[in-house]
Amino acid sequence: MYDILMKTAVFLKQKHTKFIYRGYRYKVVKKHLKIAFDFRIKPAIQFKPSLVIKNISHFRFKKTEKAALDNLVFHLGLMEIPTYWKATCSPEIVIEAGYLNKEQIKWWQDLIMKGLGQFFYENRLSWQKPKIICASDKNPNLTPSGAKPRDRWLVPLGGGKDSIVTLEKLRQKGKEVNVFTVNPGSVAKKVMKTAGIKNPVIVERNIDPGLLRLNKKGYFNGHTPFTALLSFLSVFCAVLFDYRNIAFSNEKSADEGNVRYLGRTVNHQWSKSSEFERKFKDYLRKYLPLKINYSSYLRKYSELKIARMFVNYPQYFQAFSSCNVVLAKKLKRRWCGNCPKCLFVYLSLYPYLGKKQLLKIFGQDLFENKRFLPTMRGLLGWGKIKPFECVGTRKESYLAFKLSLKKAQKAGVIPWLLTKFRTDDII
Repeated sequence: MYDILMKTAVFLKQKHTKFIYRGYRYKVVKKHLKIAFDFRIKPAIQFKPSLVIKNISHFRFKKTEKAALDNLVFHLGLMEIPTYWKATCSPEIVIEAGYLNKEQIKWWQDLIMKGLGQFFYENRLSWQKPKIICASDKNPNLTPSGAKPRDRWLVPLGGGKDSIVTLEKLRQKGKEVNVFTVNPGSVAKKVMKTAGIKNPVIVERNIDPGLLRLNKKGYFNGHTPFTALLSFLSVFCAVLFDYRNIAFSNEKSADEGNVRYLGRTVNHQWSKSSEFERKFKDYLRKYLPLKINYSSYLRKYSELKIARMFVNYPQYFQAFSSCNVVLAKKLKRRWCGNCPKCLFVYLSLYPYLGKKQLLKIFGQDLFENKRFLPTMRGLLGWGKIKPFECVGTRKESYLAFKLSLKKAQKAGVIPWLLTKFRTDDII
């Protein structure tokens, strides 16, 4: 299998030598801002992905300087590149749509190498960063401009417990809060309804179907740094909708990697890490000078601490979900009950909720699912790889299992998975 992947990588790089970001365009159609990008891969592949930002203010849009709008849209296109570049891993990325200096080029190369770590690992590719060439010499020389946005908060929301905690904590402090969401599904909509959000900031992101056709033909596919994309999108939406503050819900657990590969650490959550946050804030200050405050509101907390805070908001118990399988496959239920994320969320809530509450949320006792034994080993660091999901650190998982076992022992009934944890019978 490894030899096949290596031969495929060599073939694709030789056939598709250049990935070109040719341009972008945007216009307001009725109440929505429509954005389209033009990507080419030599010799004959073309992608035209698009974004639609719903219900913008014409007044606010016209008030924003064109140079700032152009720069923001240009950067949204840069952030879409990894999704399409990964199909061929072309040795060169040519930027024709705008200007990048040497420091920016290095920043984007770093994002590709670290943000696509899981992609490189799962496809057994070498750590060979692409050469980025800027074909434009028109440096916009942007300076901070425009009036300060209103002191309001925009919270990116997907439907999980962390963003709910951020939303409610800000409300308790008397802040004016709204949510920002991309392609909201039934879970996100139910959470927003429960939260009483009337006018969320909604973005529709459309993947070019040509990418899916290439994947079916055997071109490369895999994980990309979605939170990095959300970061650039949220900044643009903060400008368009007049918000000074952006509050992500990334916690300190995101700093731990999953596995070592060819001398580097692969971290599924790299674009949620404190390293990315620092790098993005620095980039924002230098190259998107827009008086916007960007931060991760839960950065100092562990997953267990956030779970303990979440149980104070029972109104969301029948609305939230963190299961990416449900999201990807558009399942009607809220939890698939078989993935590492389902087990970890169940594990993190188990010490703080009663059995009836857990069963009502998840529909089953996940500690009785014997298929979760390898997943438990991965979460604890007793397997080769920590699951490629947004889960806590190995130490947090160990503590959560200890707390869960203690609770089960007190109740007098120990579920199957906890008996395995107790006896260390995991080999």
